[in-house]
Amino acid sequence: MRPVTYRIGIVFMAFGGMSLGGCAAFHNGYPNRATAPNLAEPSKPATDNKGMYLDLIRQMQQQGAYYASLAHIDAFRLRYGNPPELQRLQAEALRETGQNDAASKVYQGMLHNEEAGPAWHGLGLIAASDKRYSEAEKDLLQATHIEPVNVTYLNDLGYAGLAAGDVASAHEPLAEAAELEPTNAKVISNLALWASLRGDDSQAEAIMQRANLPAATREVVRKMALQLRTQARFDAEADPIPPSANDKAALATPAQGIPSSLLDHFSSASSSEAHP
Repeated sequence: MRPVTYRIGIVFMAFGGMSLGGCAAFHNGYPNRATAPNLAEPSKPATDNKGMYLDLIRQMQQQGAYYASLAHIDAFRLRYGNPPELQRLQAEALRETGQNDAASKVYQGMLHNEEAGPAWHGLGLIAASDKRYSEAEKDLLQATHIEPVNVTYLNDLGYAGLAAGDVASAHEPLAEAAELEPTNAKVISNLALWASLRGDDSQAEAIMQRANLPAATREVVRKMALQLRTQARFDAEADPIPPSANDKAALATPAQGIPSSLLDHFSSASSSEAHP
């Protein structure tokens, strides 16, 4: 990758508070969601029109109704065929419901069509959920090659690098994502995490302070940094993460309730149909 100079002044614009621990904060499209569709019995015009029926399935997934969407995906396929977007929706629903093997097969079948970017991204998320972070890095890198300005892909690639212990490589995608969306809370949090993991706690604190992250959020980032430093799941070839000046203080408080990653993509899929 080409070197990227991170322009710190561009990134830190104020935004509202957020919480790293809640699935609602990091769920796909966490701002206001549209009104839930009638999942039990969609209106007849929606199912009788190909475009409207596909939009209904999208709405179901936006509401977290992934199991219901799978049933309607099967019905759509019988009536209208299997276009690439339907394959993507199916793979995402399978992944979100914990059916990673089935999702991987669908994603693999998408690698050479117009949904190749989402396919590599999905494969990367599955690898990350299994703690195969080095493999996740490779898949997510492929996704960013196809869609270079997709902030979600860049951010996920950066986090996968941090989780794999490849702190140096994580900077470029996170810096690019931060410049593309300077008020994105997930990106700013991961950028602070990157600074902490490279041993620069003062920069990490400055990042969080200038972004007006609440105190509870800052503490989560500090504890996540400690977890990533001490965990034994780094790639064998990765450089060890240097100790932090904050480690001693962080160890004094148990890191309870900290998610396994800063992205809900990397958490285990919920068994419930609707997410909070």
